[in-house]
Amino acid sequence: MTKRIIPDTITCCNLICGAIATFLATQNAFEWAFVFILAGAFFDFFDGFSARLLKAPSKIGVELDSLADDITFGLAPAMMVVCYLRPLIGWWALAAFVMAAFSALRLAKFNVDERQTSSFIGLATPANAIFWGGICSMPYAMTVPEWMPWCMLGMTFVSSWLLVSEIPFFSLKFKTLAWKDNEDKYLFLIGAIILIVFCIAKAAASGMWNFVLFGGAAVIVWYVVLNILVNIIRKK
Repeated sequence: MTKRIIPDTITCCNLICGAIATFLATQNAFEWAFVFILAGAFFDFFDGFSARLLKAPSKIGVELDSLADDITFGLAPAMMVVCYLRPLIGWWALAAFVMAAFSALRLAKFNVDERQTSSFIGLATPANAIFWGGICSMPYAMTVPEWMPWCMLGMTFVSSWLLVSEIPFFSLKFKTLAWKDNEDKYLFLIGAIILIVFCIAKAAASGMWNFVLFGGAAVIVWYVVLNILVNIIRKK
């Protein structure tokens, strides 16, 4: 019983981070909201890791984990998008909350889908949250075209579809370190490092640390594109 408290406590830290991120989004503190989403992702990794390490899995832990993930990776990024777009397109921005609903559906699907033990079917909710956190961390552009906010709103529906799609996405779990067995993972990591270094250099040159956070969005775009390309190649 005592062992189970540790992973459940870590999961609750994930949930609290998501709640704080949601609140910060309502205050237009998008950069800090994203930081707390990343902190939630950190706790999300270690709750499962600690449960396996302590050999203390539990049904309550599984349900609690999904609830925490929907707050941190569903509601929080959706609130960021809504609050980000609200000054630009008015009440239409509320449509972005569809992402929170599809995140819940994605998590429920993951819990019952036995195909997703070593990889994912559909985009994982943390990846989706990191993408939107990076996008919303960039300040409003004074010369943004009128169609851009509407395009951004449309993208929330695209990402919601990706969450529940049947598109296979590889995970970053390595069974071996051989290049032949992990080509897609190594290509992703190489591309991710390049993008992050570029964003850091851009941030240093411009004095805008937002570009570092935007690197998260760029990395997720690379992840989605690479998975689509890998799936196309494997079908030939």
